[in-house]
Amino acid sequence: MTVYSDTMGDSGGGAPMSRDQHKADVRTRIIDSVLVLLADGADVNHDRVAERAGVARRTVYRYFPDQAALMQPVWECVTALAGTSVTLPDSEEAMLASMPEIYRAFDAVAPLATVIRSTALGRAVRLAQKDQRTASYRAAVADAVKDLPEQDGLLATALLQVLHTTPWLEMRDDWSLSGDQVALACGWAMQVLLKDLRARGDRPLADGPA
Repeated sequence: MTVYSDTMGDSGGGAPMSRDQHKADVRTRIIDSVLVLLADGADVNHDRVAERAGVARRTVYRYFPDQAALMQPVWECVTALAGTSVTLPDSEEAMLASMPEIYRAFDAVAPLATVIRSTALGRAVRLAQKDQRTASYRAAVADAVKDLPEQDGLLATALLQVLHTTPWLEMRDDWSLSGDQVALACGWAMQVLLKDLRARGDRPLADGPA
């Protein structure tokens, strides 16, 4: 196996790569290797990634100094493959309107989306975005939960976030539903919850539906 160093190389017999081109090539090769390992269900660590990418172990650490840094671009790559519609919402309207495209996108990258949802390392990829994700959903539904007790507002926000993106794998596996069908069902459920939140004011969730 050829091991690529982290110094500037050439492009395989053609014109020499610039330093920036070489760095981009190495980074891409590392990220691609992480994706392949994830898709194969293999444990992902710096040693395995280095071997799969054909680079020195120190090179992987130079570009991605820890596991969190290694996982961050994987999530970005998966969302890029899924398409520009897979974004965090900034309003109720955006949350509801984006659902069909999000679930279709999950269908389009089903093997990787499944790994992200069902494996420990895949979950680590998602958790790398946890703070950004929760902040986005808090802002998107802030008006709908503003009158609820604080803990109830947290529960309602969390449930709406789950319905927005999470049921895809279970509904696909257990019920053989398409992304469009999952989006329709979850969109309906979210609209019911949002309508209830508007009607209930400051009544706690323990009181039941508004």
